[in-house]
Amino acid sequence: MKVSICITVFNEEDNVSLLLDSLLKQKKTADEVIILDGGSTDNTYPILEEYAKKNKTIKVFQERSSRSKGRNIAIKKAKNEIIAITDAGCIANENWLENISKPFKRDDIDISAGFYDMKAEGPFEKAEAYFLGITPERFNDNFLPSARSMAFRKALWKKIGGFPDSNNSKIEGAEDTIFNTKALSAGAKYSRVKNARVEWRTPKTLTEFAKKLYNYAKWDSEYGIWWDPAKKFASHNMKVLLVYLRYLVGIFLLILSLNNQLYIYPLFIGVLLYSFWAFFKVFKSTKNFKAGVWGILLQFTADLSVMLGFCAGKL
Repeated sequence: MKVSICITVFNEEDNVSLLLDSLLKQKKTADEVIILDGGSTDNTYPILEEYAKKNKTIKVFQERSSRSKGRNIAIKKAKNEIIAITDAGCIANENWLENISKPFKRDDIDISAGFYDMKAEGPFEKAEAYFLGITPERFNDNFLPSARSMAFRKALWKKIGGFPDSNNSKIEGAEDTIFNTKALSAGAKYSRVKNARVEWRTPKTLTEFAKKLYNYAKWDSEYGIWWDPAKKFASHNMKVLLVYLRYLVGIFLLILSLNNQLYIYPLFIGVLLYSFWAFFKVFKSTKNFKAGVWGILLQFTADLSVMLGFCAGKL
């Protein structure tokens, strides 16, 4: 079975070599690796050209584009029916391509959903991984793949119109969410492959963490998906509304406490329980006490980030 790996990158000079080295070390060799540079202003494209000179399976192109359009351009250039995609910032396990392409031996499978491990060092990054990644226990039949680790038939990509072309808007992400929504609506059949893994680096700072969640919420808000074909009402936008509801209740109790101090007690207890919940879920996942403590700060940071991002998307 021949597979084309299609990637789009932008200003990834620090990460792109790690990704390409991992793809060249795959046990199953890709028939071609097509990389679309979206107009990098750093040293990314010269690095890509050097790899292409040394390995004929690597084909590089450059065109100023959004991430969605970059993916579509790379896929259009692919000559094979099976397309595997991942992102710069990821490092593919040596069995990744072999495992993520296996499901297509069955004619009824349209999309193969791989897994991604969060590379985390220390309690802070381990706590971040809980909020940004998918823990193994959450990788189930409702899991929808990220562009970090997925594969699909080119025929399906054509059928649903590819990734959303966001060049005419400010939307620069969440294209895999839209792709999955359209694929499910079209009746696509998924295979979840837990051992098709890539490694994805967690942010180094609290600011980077907040910015990621802000952007995710902003993009989801701009696309306006309220109903998820797989998760039903548990779409990202519906979850953000629940976050707003939590804080509106808190603000309401705070206002009431200005006239009656008794209302400060349920507010205090609510904040205490919410903090403990944040600690416990991270501690349970990481088995690390310090990571659990970081989970409290990250929970409130995440809440603020997604609320601001949602508003920015709507505005």
